[in-house]
This record gives sequence, structure tokens and C-alpha cells, in this order.
Amino acid sequence: MPETKDEERSSRRTFMALTAAIGGLAACESGTEAPVAGGPRHLGSTISPYSERSKYETTTRFMPATKTPEQASSRTPLQELQGIITPSGLHFERHHAGIPDIDPVNHELLVHGLVDRPTIFTMDDLKRLPSVSVVRFVECSGNGGSEWTAPGSTTAQLAHGLASCSEWTGVPLRVVLEELGVQPEGRWIYAEGADACLMARSVPIEKAMDDALLAYAQNGDALRPAQGYPLRLLLPGYEGNTNVKWLHVIKVTDQPMMTRDETSKYTDLLPDGKARQFTFDLDAKSLITSPSGGQKIADLGFVEIRGLAWSGRGLIERVEVSVDGGETWADAELEGPLHPKAFTRFRLPWHWDGSTAVLLSRATDETGYLQPTVDQLIEARGKNSNYHNNSQKSWTIAADGSVSNA
Repeated sequence: MPETKDEERSSRRTFMALTAAIGGLAACESGTEAPVAGGPRHLGSTISPYSERSKYETTTRFMPATKTPEQASSRTPLQELQGIITPSGLHFERHHAGIPDIDPVNHELLVHGLVDRPTIFTMDDLKRLPSVSVVRFVECSGNGGSEWTAPGSTTAQLAHGLASCSEWTGVPLRVVLEELGVQPEGRWIYAEGADACLMARSVPIEKAMDDALLAYAQNGDALRPAQGYPLRLLLPGYEGNTNVKWLHVIKVTDQPMMTRDETSKYTDLLPDGKARQFTFDLDAKSLITSPSGGQKIADLGFVEIRGLAWSGRGLIERVEVSVDGGETWADAELEGPLHPKAFTRFRLPWHWDGSTAVLLSRATDETGYLQPTVDQLIEARGKNSNYHNNSQKSWTIAADGSVSNA
């Protein structure tokens, strides 16, 4: 039977009262009587030409107490990042003469030496050439240098923060060299940067013709000045200092140029007084980033052990994790997609029962190389070098859940 007018008005009053009561209950439960500022009923800030991260996100690179243009460096907070791509603003830095201010309109790349057609390229010239984008890591050869001696670094950032991974875009170097015609006696290239110290390294022609990249973009944006803007050399898997930033000269030669940066620096002094030179490839390495030094496990029970692995010789094929200081090992899961010469994220579920534990990880790459212990490295090379420490990194979990260097 249809409602009368009085019944209809009564139903409407009942509905409105019920709605008001529900609203009041919700406000009571939330502890407020009105929507909070910034909520869905309030307008937010306006858009901007270049987006910034939230003011509540405060992750930063580690900066040393003493900062000079000659010895400047910063370290990536590996333990705080997600996925395998390092944000451009958190990519580690290592400079020898500060960061030059270069106008790309005036920047040129001279390619000469043992080539048939020496040429000067502008940035516009290079950007007209065929380009590729690749995900690759860059690592300073001094990364992990502090781990040679006890007690080692207190956090993942301090231990191995001189490594980052980005998507790089540019022109394959072989495209340029093939166009200019490398002469038969051309066996090396000399790459020089436009910074004040003229950072320079010699690179075998085989690498130059393989996967070397004249990179002008990083993570979809132009290179940051600290990463070589407007042009850098990217040599995937090679030690970081060979990836010359602010690139302005490539010379094809018949032998290495024996520059300052490959003789007095970036060599490995061995116990017998001899030195390893041109140790380009970075061997397999892994690092547990959670739980890691400076962190704390909140409670007993499930913990997901997470970390990163990488190798300058190709794909990571396996990562093993130990929770008892290397007595036993378990295979971790590798998260895809997997890229050669790039960060690979791994994870392993674990139940923490509150007892002391020592966490370790070790990586195996597609060549079959297994990440060594620090004792194995010292036995092979001694402790005179600060470079190329890819030994297994351990963390101790105390009974209160705090994590420290082992």
C-alpha cells in the first residue's frame, strides 16, 4: 500500500536522523568532529613544472663530514630503496675536481686518433643517432673498501653505498666508431672528461665495440650534472671510474695511455709489491639490505630477508642466504625482470625465534663465479688494496632484535 504524506514525511525524518547519527558515530570514532585539513574535502596544493617528492620522505645520500671538490663522494641509501632502480637524486657520486657547469649547446665530443674520419659531434648530432635504453649498475671500485678491516661499516649504505642502478639512454659507441672507421691498429680508446682534473681512462676497443654507451639520459630524464651532464661514457660491468663523466674526447689508440687514473690510482697493490692494473670487470656481489645494520626487528615471528645482488660479468643466477654465519645456506628467490649487469633483488622468508643470528648472502653469476668470503680474498690478494672488495657481508641480530655489523 502506498505511504501517506504523513508517513512519507516521517520516513524522511527517520532517514535523515539515522544518517546524522551514523555521521556522528564516524566522527566520534575518528576522534574529530570535522574533516581534517588536507582531507578529501579540502583542496590540495597546485601542480608544479617539476614534481618534488613528499615532504614526509627524507631518505638522503650519506655525505662525509669533510667535503672538498677534490675528494667529493656520497653514498646511496641501499637499505631504504625499493625495487632495483636508484632514483637519480640518490645515485652515488664520486668526483675528483667538483661538478662542472656545462651548457649542452656548447658541449662537443671530439672523436679522433686511429679513425678514418675524425669528427666533432654536438649534442644535437649525437641525439639524431640511433639510441638504446638499458638497465645497468654503476659501482665505484672502492665500494666496500672499509670492509677489509674490522669492525667494518655499521650500515648497508656505508658498507656498499658506492653502487647504484639506473636506466641509461644514449648512443652505442660502436655506432659512432663504425661510422668513422676504426683503423686496424686501433686497439684501445682514450676517454677524457671535461672536469677540472680531466679525468681520463684507457679502455680496450673490444669493450668500446661491445656494450659501451654514450649516455645522455638517466631514468627517463637528462643526466644530472653530478652524473656527467650532458654526456658520459657508460661501460656496463666495468669499475666506475672508467665510466668517464662530462665526456668530451675519445681518441682511438694502439695502446693504453697510462694516465694518472690508471697508474697512481685504481690499481691493486699485491703482497709481493706488484700491482694488478686494468682490473676492469666487477665480480659478483650481494648485500642483505633488510634486516641490516642500524635497523631493528620489531617482534618475533615472520621476517622477510631482502637484498640486492649484481655482477659485472652478466646475469645473477643464484643467491644463497645463511642465518647461522655460513654453516648452512638456503636459496633465495630472485625477483624479475632480471637484467645482466644490473641490480637483482632477492628475498627469503624466515622465522626469527629471538635468538642471536648471523645473516650472510652469497651470489653466483652466469659464469659460475661464486662470491667469496673476505678471508678468501685476503688469501688471494692481501690487504694492501682498497679496491674490488666483493666479499660476503654479514650482519648480527641480537636478542633484542637490533642489527649490527658482524
